[in-house]
Amino acid sequence: MTFPSAVPVLTDGVVTLRAHREEDVEDLLEQALDPLVVEWTTVPVPSTIETSRVFATQIIPAGWETGTSWAFAVQAVDGAGRERFAGTVELRPESDHRAEIAYAAHPWARGRGPMEHACRLAMKWAFEVQQVETIIWWANRGNWASRRLAWKLGFSCDGTLARWLPQRGRLLDAWVGTLGASEERTPRNPWYDVPNVTGRSVALRPYLPTDPDRIVQACADERTAYWLSRMPQPYTRADAEEYVLQRREVAAEGSALHWAVADPATNELIANIALFDIVPGHGAEIGFWTHPEARGRGVMTEACGLVVRHAFVPVEDGGLGLERVAVRASEGNSASRRVIEPTSSSRSDGTGEAPGSGTTAWWTRSPTTCCARSGQASAIKCEQATSGSADTRLGAVRRCKRIDTPSTSSPATDSPAPTQLGAV
Repeated sequence: MTFPSAVPVLTDGVVTLRAHREEDVEDLLEQALDPLVVEWTTVPVPSTIETSRVFATQIIPAGWETGTSWAFAVQAVDGAGRERFAGTVELRPESDHRAEIAYAAHPWARGRGPMEHACRLAMKWAFEVQQVETIIWWANRGNWASRRLAWKLGFSCDGTLARWLPQRGRLLDAWVGTLGASEERTPRNPWYDVPNVTGRSVALRPYLPTDPDRIVQACADERTAYWLSRMPQPYTRADAEEYVLQRREVAAEGSALHWAVADPATNELIANIALFDIVPGHGAEIGFWTHPEARGRGVMTEACGLVVRHAFVPVEDGGLGLERVAVRASEGNSASRRVIEPTSSSRSDGTGEAPGSGTTAWWTRSPTTCCARSGQASAIKCEQATSGSADTRLGAVRRCKRIDTPSTSSPATDSPAPTQLGAV
Protein backbone atom coordinates (compact mmCIF):
# COMPACT_ATOMS: atom_id res chain seq x y z
CA MET A 1 0.00 0.00 0.00
CA THR A 2 1.49 3.32 -1.05
CA PHE A 3 1.46 6.17 1.48
CA PRO A 4 -0.36 8.56 1.53
CA SER A 5 -2.56 7.58 -1.41
CA ALA A 6 -3.62 4.32 0.29
CA VAL A 7 -4.93 6.17 3.35
CA PRO A 8 -8.68 6.74 3.04
CA VAL A 9 -10.22 10.04 4.12
CA LEU A 10 -13.04 9.32 6.57
CA THR A 11 -15.42 11.87 8.07
CA ASP A 12 -18.63 12.01 10.05
CA GLY A 13 -19.05 15.77 9.82
CA VAL A 14 -17.42 16.33 13.20
CA VAL A 15 -13.93 14.92 12.67
CA THR A 16 -11.90 13.88 9.65
CA LEU A 17 -9.43 11.00 9.57
CA ARG A 18 -6.61 11.45 7.07
CA ALA A 19 -2.97 10.68 6.42
CA HIS A 20 -0.37 12.36 8.62
CA ARG A 21 1.51 15.23 6.98
CA GLU A 22 4.71 17.18 7.48
CA GLU A 23 2.71 20.09 8.90
CA ASP A 24 1.52 17.87 11.76
CA VAL A 25 5.02 17.57 13.18
CA GLU A 26 4.87 20.56 15.55
CA ASP A 27 1.48 19.45 16.89
CA LEU A 28 2.82 15.92 17.33
CA LEU A 29 5.72 17.32 19.37
CA GLU A 30 3.35 19.35 21.56
CA GLN A 31 1.36 16.17 22.14
CA ALA A 32 4.45 14.07 22.88
CA LEU A 33 5.71 16.58 25.47
CA ASP A 34 2.40 16.64 27.34
CA PRO A 35 2.86 15.07 30.83
CA LEU A 36 -0.17 12.79 30.49
CA VAL A 37 1.04 11.45 27.15
CA VAL A 38 4.47 10.81 28.67
CA GLU A 39 2.89 9.03 31.65
CA TRP A 40 0.52 6.75 29.76
CA THR A 41 2.12 6.07 26.36
CA THR A 42 5.48 4.95 24.96
CA VAL A 43 6.52 8.23 23.32
CA PRO A 44 10.28 8.81 23.39
CA VAL A 45 11.59 10.66 26.42
CA PRO A 46 12.73 13.22 25.69
CA SER A 47 10.78 13.85 22.48
CA THR A 48 12.19 16.33 20.00
CA ILE A 49 11.11 17.90 16.75
CA GLU A 50 13.19 15.22 15.01
CA THR A 51 11.54 12.26 16.80
CA SER A 52 8.15 13.72 15.90
CA ARG A 53 9.19 14.18 12.27
CA VAL A 54 10.42 10.57 12.11
CA PHE A 55 7.08 9.39 13.51
CA ALA A 56 5.03 11.37 10.96
CA THR A 57 7.18 10.87 7.88
CA GLN A 58 8.80 7.44 8.40
CA ILE A 59 7.15 5.24 11.04
CA ILE A 60 3.52 5.89 10.08
CA PRO A 61 4.10 5.58 6.30
CA ALA A 62 6.02 2.33 6.87
CA GLY A 63 3.11 0.90 8.81
CA TRP A 64 0.72 1.51 5.93
CA GLU A 65 3.13 0.21 3.31
CA THR A 66 3.88 -3.03 5.20
CA GLY A 67 0.32 -3.55 6.43
CA THR A 68 1.37 -3.62 10.09
CA SER A 69 -0.35 -0.41 11.14
CA TRP A 70 -3.24 1.76 9.98
CA ALA A 71 -2.68 5.11 11.72
CA PHE A 72 -4.88 8.13 11.02
CA ALA A 73 -4.38 11.78 11.88
CA VAL A 74 -7.50 13.18 13.53
CA GLN A 75 -8.60 16.64 12.38
CA ALA A 76 -11.28 18.64 14.16
CA VAL A 77 -12.44 22.19 14.79
CA ASP A 78 -11.07 23.81 17.94
CA GLY A 79 -12.73 26.35 20.21
CA ALA A 80 -11.66 29.21 17.95
CA GLY A 81 -13.30 27.63 14.92
CA ARG A 82 -10.04 26.49 13.31
CA GLU A 83 -9.53 23.06 11.81
CA ARG A 84 -6.44 21.54 13.35
CA PHE A 85 -4.66 18.33 14.32
CA ALA A 86 -6.44 16.70 17.29
CA GLY A 87 -4.56 13.44 17.77
CA THR A 88 -3.89 10.00 16.32
CA VAL A 89 -6.00 6.85 16.19
CA GLU A 90 -4.27 3.65 15.11
CA LEU A 91 -5.38 0.13 14.29
CA ARG A 92 -2.72 -2.58 14.35
CA PRO A 93 -3.85 -5.62 12.34
CA GLU A 94 -3.15 -9.06 13.68
CA SER A 95 -3.79 -12.52 12.25
CA ASP A 96 -7.23 -14.15 11.92
CA HIS A 97 -9.23 -10.94 11.40
CA ARG A 98 -8.14 -9.29 14.64
CA ALA A 99 -6.72 -5.83 15.35
CA GLU A 100 -5.59 -3.69 18.26
CA ILE A 101 -6.75 -0.09 18.71
CA ALA A 102 -4.62 2.72 20.15
CA TYR A 103 -5.37 6.42 20.46
CA ALA A 104 -3.90 9.61 21.83
CA ALA A 105 -5.40 13.09 21.90
CA HIS A 106 -3.63 16.42 21.56
CA PRO A 107 -4.11 18.35 24.84
CA TRP A 108 -6.48 20.90 23.25
CA ALA A 109 -8.87 18.12 22.15
CA ARG A 110 -9.28 16.36 25.50
CA GLY A 111 -12.79 16.38 26.88
CA ARG A 112 -14.24 17.84 23.68
CA GLY A 113 -15.27 14.58 22.01
CA PRO A 114 -13.11 14.32 18.85
CA MET A 115 -11.43 11.07 19.90
CA GLU A 116 -14.69 9.24 20.42
CA HIS A 117 -15.81 10.26 16.93
CA ALA A 118 -12.40 9.31 15.52
CA CYS A 119 -12.39 5.87 17.13
CA ARG A 120 -15.90 5.14 15.92
CA LEU A 121 -14.95 6.08 12.36
CA ALA A 122 -11.78 4.00 12.44
CA MET A 123 -13.53 0.96 13.92
CA LYS A 124 -16.36 1.14 11.40
CA TRP A 125 -13.80 1.19 8.58
CA ALA A 126 -11.89 -1.73 10.11
CA PHE A 127 -14.99 -3.85 10.58
CA GLU A 128 -16.60 -3.09 7.21
CA VAL A 129 -13.67 -2.57 4.85
CA GLN A 130 -10.84 -4.57 6.38
CA GLN A 131 -13.13 -7.39 7.57
CA VAL A 132 -11.80 -7.23 11.13
CA GLU A 133 -13.94 -9.35 13.44
CA THR A 134 -12.55 -8.41 16.86
CA ILE A 135 -10.69 -5.35 18.13
CA ILE A 136 -8.69 -5.48 21.36
CA TRP A 137 -8.02 -2.48 23.62
CA TRP A 138 -5.15 -2.21 26.08
CA ALA A 139 -4.32 0.49 28.61
CA ASN A 140 -1.93 0.86 31.51
CA ARG A 141 -3.86 0.33 34.73
CA GLY A 142 -4.87 3.73 36.04
CA ASN A 143 -5.30 5.36 32.62
CA TRP A 144 -8.86 6.41 33.35
CA ALA A 145 -9.27 8.60 30.27
CA SER A 146 -8.47 5.66 27.98
CA ARG A 147 -10.74 3.31 29.94
CA ARG A 148 -13.63 5.79 29.92
CA LEU A 149 -13.43 6.16 26.15
CA ALA A 150 -13.21 2.39 25.64
CA TRP A 151 -16.28 2.00 27.87
CA LYS A 152 -18.22 4.54 25.78
CA LEU A 153 -17.25 2.69 22.60
CA GLY A 154 -18.65 -0.59 23.92
CA PHE A 155 -15.44 -2.42 24.84
CA SER A 156 -15.48 -4.91 27.65
CA CYS A 157 -13.00 -4.54 30.48
CA ASP A 158 -12.00 -8.08 31.29
CA GLY A 159 -9.70 -7.48 34.21
CA THR A 160 -6.11 -6.64 35.04
CA LEU A 161 -3.01 -8.41 33.76
CA ALA A 162 -0.08 -7.95 36.10
CA ARG A 163 3.22 -6.70 34.66
CA TRP A 164 2.14 -6.99 31.02
CA LEU A 165 2.55 -3.76 29.04
CA PRO A 166 6.15 -2.59 28.39
CA GLN A 167 7.02 1.04 28.91
CA ARG A 168 10.62 2.30 28.84
CA GLY A 169 12.16 -0.78 30.38
CA ARG A 170 9.34 -1.61 32.81
CA LEU A 171 6.38 -3.97 32.65
CA LEU A 172 3.20 -2.29 33.89
CA ASP A 173 -0.16 -3.71 34.96
CA ALA A 174 -2.67 -3.56 32.12
CA TRP A 175 -6.41 -3.37 31.55
CA VAL A 176 -7.74 -5.24 28.53
CA GLY A 177 -11.03 -5.53 26.68
CA THR A 178 -12.49 -6.48 23.32
CA LEU A 179 -15.25 -5.45 20.94
CA GLY A 180 -16.66 -7.64 18.19
CA ALA A 181 -17.97 -6.50 14.83
CA SER A 182 -21.51 -7.63 15.68
CA GLU A 183 -21.58 -6.15 19.19
CA GLU A 184 -23.30 -2.93 20.21
CA ARG A 185 -20.97 0.06 20.36
CA THR A 186 -22.51 1.36 23.57
CA PRO A 187 -21.53 0.92 27.25
CA ARG A 188 -22.06 -2.57 28.62
CA ASN A 189 -22.63 -1.50 32.20
CA PRO A 190 -23.25 1.62 34.29
CA TRP A 191 -20.20 3.66 35.25
CA TYR A 192 -20.75 5.23 38.66
CA ASP A 193 -19.19 8.61 39.29
CA VAL A 194 -19.00 9.04 43.05
CA PRO A 195 -21.22 12.01 44.00
CA ASN A 196 -20.58 14.39 46.86
CA VAL A 197 -23.29 13.89 49.50
CA THR A 198 -23.27 16.33 52.40
CA GLY A 199 -25.09 15.87 55.70
CA ARG A 200 -25.04 17.67 59.02
CA SER A 201 -21.88 16.20 60.48
CA VAL A 202 -20.43 14.08 57.66
CA ALA A 203 -19.53 14.63 54.03
CA LEU A 204 -19.46 11.70 51.61
CA ARG A 205 -16.95 12.22 48.79
CA PRO A 206 -14.67 10.32 46.38
CA TYR A 207 -11.35 9.10 47.69
CA LEU A 208 -8.41 11.52 47.42
CA PRO A 209 -4.66 10.90 46.99
CA THR A 210 -4.23 12.14 50.57
CA ASP A 211 -6.46 9.42 52.08
CA PRO A 212 -4.14 6.36 52.18
CA ASP A 213 -2.43 7.35 55.44
CA ARG A 214 -5.82 7.53 57.19
CA ILE A 215 -6.84 4.22 55.62
CA VAL A 216 -3.68 2.61 56.99
CA GLN A 217 -4.48 3.93 60.47
CA ALA A 218 -8.02 2.55 60.30
CA CYS A 219 -7.12 -0.83 58.84
CA ALA A 220 -4.17 -1.41 61.14
CA ASP A 221 -6.50 -0.97 64.12
CA GLU A 222 -7.04 -4.14 66.15
CA ARG A 223 -10.86 -4.02 65.99
CA THR A 224 -10.88 -3.35 62.27
CA ALA A 225 -8.47 -6.22 61.66
CA TYR A 226 -10.68 -8.53 63.74
CA TRP A 227 -13.91 -7.85 61.88
CA LEU A 228 -12.31 -7.55 58.45
CA SER A 229 -10.16 -10.62 58.70
CA ARG A 230 -9.48 -10.88 54.96
CA MET A 231 -7.43 -7.69 54.93
CA PRO A 232 -3.66 -7.95 54.54
CA GLN A 233 -1.78 -7.79 57.83
CA PRO A 234 0.35 -5.87 58.42
CA TYR A 235 -1.58 -3.28 56.43
CA THR A 236 0.73 -0.97 54.46
CA ARG A 237 0.43 2.24 52.48
CA ALA A 238 0.77 0.19 49.29
CA ASP A 239 -2.27 -1.81 50.41
CA ALA A 240 -4.17 1.43 50.96
CA GLU A 241 -3.23 2.80 47.55
CA GLU A 242 -4.38 -0.46 45.95
CA TYR A 243 -7.61 -0.20 47.93
CA VAL A 244 -8.31 3.29 46.58
CA LEU A 245 -7.63 2.20 42.99
CA GLN A 246 -9.91 -0.80 43.37
CA ARG A 247 -12.73 1.45 44.65
CA ARG A 248 -12.59 3.31 41.33
CA GLU A 249 -12.43 0.09 39.36
CA VAL A 250 -15.60 -1.37 40.85
CA ALA A 251 -17.39 1.92 40.23
CA ALA A 252 -16.31 1.77 36.58
CA GLU A 253 -17.60 -1.80 36.41
CA GLY A 254 -20.99 -0.68 37.73
CA SER A 255 -20.87 -3.13 40.63
CA ALA A 256 -20.21 -0.87 43.62
CA LEU A 257 -20.07 2.72 44.80
CA HIS A 258 -17.65 3.60 47.62
CA TRP A 259 -17.50 6.88 49.49
CA ALA A 260 -14.86 8.27 51.78
CA VAL A 261 -16.75 9.65 54.77
CA ALA A 262 -15.08 12.90 55.75
CA ASP A 263 -15.30 15.51 58.46
CA PRO A 264 -16.95 18.51 56.72
CA ALA A 265 -14.75 20.97 58.63
CA THR A 266 -11.40 19.41 57.72
CA ASN A 267 -12.21 17.06 54.81
CA GLU A 268 -10.22 14.41 56.70
CA LEU A 269 -11.28 10.80 56.13
CA ILE A 270 -13.11 9.33 59.13
CA ALA A 271 -14.84 6.28 57.62
CA ASN A 272 -15.78 4.36 54.48
CA ILE A 273 -19.25 3.39 53.32
CA ALA A 274 -20.26 1.56 50.17
CA LEU A 275 -23.10 0.18 48.15
CA PHE A 276 -21.86 -3.07 46.63
CA ASP A 277 -23.30 -5.97 44.62
CA ILE A 278 -25.43 -3.36 42.85
CA VAL A 279 -28.11 -4.75 40.56
CA PRO A 280 -29.35 -1.68 38.60
CA GLY A 281 -33.01 -0.98 39.21
CA HIS A 282 -33.22 -3.59 41.94
CA GLY A 283 -30.95 -3.62 44.97
CA ALA A 284 -27.57 -3.46 46.68
CA GLU A 285 -25.90 -4.10 50.01
CA ILE A 286 -24.23 -1.60 52.34
CA GLY A 287 -20.81 -2.14 53.90
CA PHE A 288 -18.84 0.21 56.13
CA TRP A 289 -15.92 0.73 58.45
CA THR A 290 -15.00 3.60 60.77
CA HIS A 291 -11.65 5.15 61.70
CA PRO A 292 -10.94 4.60 65.41
CA GLU A 293 -10.92 8.35 66.10
CA ALA A 294 -14.49 8.73 64.79
CA ARG A 295 -16.18 5.93 66.69
CA GLY A 296 -19.02 6.76 69.06
CA ARG A 297 -19.91 10.03 67.29
CA GLY A 298 -22.85 8.85 65.19
CA VAL A 299 -20.81 9.08 62.00
CA MET A 300 -21.96 5.80 60.50
CA THR A 301 -25.58 6.26 61.51
CA GLU A 302 -25.80 9.48 59.53
CA ALA A 303 -23.72 8.17 56.62
CA CYS A 304 -25.94 5.09 56.36
CA GLY A 305 -29.06 7.27 56.13
CA LEU A 306 -27.49 9.39 53.39
CA VAL A 307 -26.47 6.34 51.37
CA VAL A 308 -29.90 4.71 51.65
CA ARG A 309 -31.45 7.97 50.50
CA HIS A 310 -29.09 8.19 47.50
CA ALA A 311 -29.86 4.59 46.63
CA PHE A 312 -33.60 5.26 46.44
CA VAL A 313 -33.60 8.63 44.67
CA PRO A 314 -34.58 8.05 41.00
CA VAL A 315 -31.81 7.88 38.41
CA GLU A 316 -33.15 10.91 36.57
CA ASP A 317 -32.79 12.92 39.79
CA GLY A 318 -29.19 11.89 40.42
CA GLY A 319 -29.65 8.76 42.52
CA LEU A 320 -29.48 5.04 41.77
CA GLY A 321 -33.20 4.29 41.61
CA LEU A 322 -32.90 1.06 43.60
CA GLU A 323 -35.82 -0.76 45.20
CA ARG A 324 -34.12 -2.52 48.10
CA VAL A 325 -30.98 -2.02 50.19
CA ALA A 326 -29.66 -4.59 52.66
CA VAL A 327 -26.99 -4.41 55.33
CA ARG A 328 -25.55 -7.16 57.52
CA ALA A 329 -23.53 -7.29 60.71
CA SER A 330 -21.54 -10.29 61.78
CA GLU A 331 -22.60 -12.18 64.88
CA GLY A 332 -21.01 -10.52 67.89
CA ASN A 333 -20.53 -7.14 66.22
CA SER A 334 -23.03 -5.47 68.52
CA ALA A 335 -22.07 -1.91 67.67
CA SER A 336 -22.61 -2.46 63.95
CA ARG A 337 -25.95 -4.06 64.80
CA ARG A 338 -26.96 -0.89 66.66
CA VAL A 339 -26.31 1.08 63.48
CA ILE A 340 -28.35 -1.14 61.21
CA GLU A 341 -31.26 -2.25 63.40
CA PRO A 342 -34.55 -0.31 63.08
CA THR A 343 -34.13 3.09 64.71
CA SER A 344 -35.54 6.55 64.31
CA SER A 345 -32.66 7.53 62.05
CA SER A 346 -33.51 5.22 59.16
CA ARG A 347 -36.55 3.52 57.74
CA SER A 348 -36.18 -0.26 57.96
CA ASP A 349 -38.74 -2.80 56.89
CA GLY A 350 -37.23 -5.58 58.94
CA THR A 351 -34.33 -7.34 60.55
CA GLY A 352 -33.57 -10.98 60.97
CA GLU A 353 -30.91 -13.41 61.96
CA ALA A 354 -28.94 -14.58 58.94
CA PRO A 355 -27.71 -18.12 59.65
CA GLY A 356 -23.99 -18.09 60.28
CA SER A 357 -23.56 -14.38 59.64
CA GLY A 358 -25.55 -12.35 62.18
CA THR A 359 -28.13 -9.64 61.68
CA THR A 360 -29.57 -8.54 58.34
CA ALA A 361 -31.63 -5.38 57.91
CA TRP A 362 -33.16 -3.97 54.77
CA TRP A 363 -34.85 -0.90 53.42
CA THR A 364 -37.43 -1.15 50.65
CA ARG A 365 -38.64 1.76 48.53
CA SER A 366 -42.41 2.00 48.19
CA PRO A 367 -44.46 4.27 45.87
CA THR A 368 -44.69 6.82 48.68
CA THR A 369 -41.27 6.56 50.27
CA CYS A 370 -37.99 6.95 48.45
CA CYS A 371 -35.54 8.36 50.94
CA ALA A 372 -34.52 8.37 54.56
CA ARG A 373 -33.49 11.38 56.63
CA SER A 374 -30.63 10.67 58.96
CA GLY A 375 -30.97 11.73 62.58
CA GLN A 376 -34.75 12.35 62.58
CA ALA A 377 -37.72 10.22 63.59
CA SER A 378 -39.35 10.68 60.21
CA ALA A 379 -40.61 8.95 57.15
CA ILE A 380 -40.45 10.89 53.89
CA LYS A 381 -43.27 11.02 51.39
CA CYS A 382 -41.86 12.23 48.08
CA GLU A 383 -44.04 13.71 45.41
CA GLN A 384 -41.05 14.59 43.26
CA ALA A 385 -37.38 14.09 44.10
CA THR A 386 -34.78 16.38 42.60
CA SER A 387 -31.13 16.66 43.49
CA GLY A 388 -28.39 19.09 42.56
CA SER A 389 -26.19 18.30 39.59
CA ALA A 390 -23.08 18.36 41.74
CA ASP A 391 -23.91 17.73 45.43
CA THR A 392 -26.80 15.76 46.85
CA ARG A 393 -27.42 17.49 50.16
CA LEU A 394 -29.59 16.52 53.08
CA GLY A 395 -32.77 18.44 52.42
CA ALA A 396 -32.08 18.76 48.68
CA VAL A 397 -35.02 16.49 47.92
CA ARG A 398 -37.71 19.02 47.14
CA ARG A 399 -41.47 18.93 47.24
CA CYS A 400 -41.32 16.17 49.86
CA LYS A 401 -43.75 15.93 52.74
CA ARG A 402 -42.20 14.79 56.00
CA ILE A 403 -44.45 12.65 58.18
CA ASP A 404 -43.19 12.89 61.75
CA THR A 405 -43.57 9.76 63.81
CA PRO A 406 -42.92 9.24 67.52
CA SER A 407 -39.50 7.87 68.29
CA THR A 408 -39.73 4.41 69.80
CA SER A 409 -36.07 4.02 70.61
CA SER A 410 -33.06 6.10 71.41
CA PRO A 411 -30.88 7.29 68.52
CA ALA A 412 -28.53 4.64 67.17
CA THR A 413 -24.94 4.86 68.22
CA ASP A 414 -22.02 4.60 65.87
CA SER A 415 -20.31 1.32 65.18
CA PRO A 416 -17.02 0.85 67.04
CA ALA A 417 -16.06 -1.76 64.44
CA PRO A 418 -16.88 -2.26 60.78
CA THR A 419 -19.15 -4.92 59.41
CA GLN A 420 -17.60 -8.05 57.99
CA LEU A 421 -18.66 -9.75 54.74
CA GLY A 422 -16.18 -8.08 52.41
CA ALA A 423 -17.29 -4.55 53.22
CA VAL A 424 -13.84 -3.02 52.73
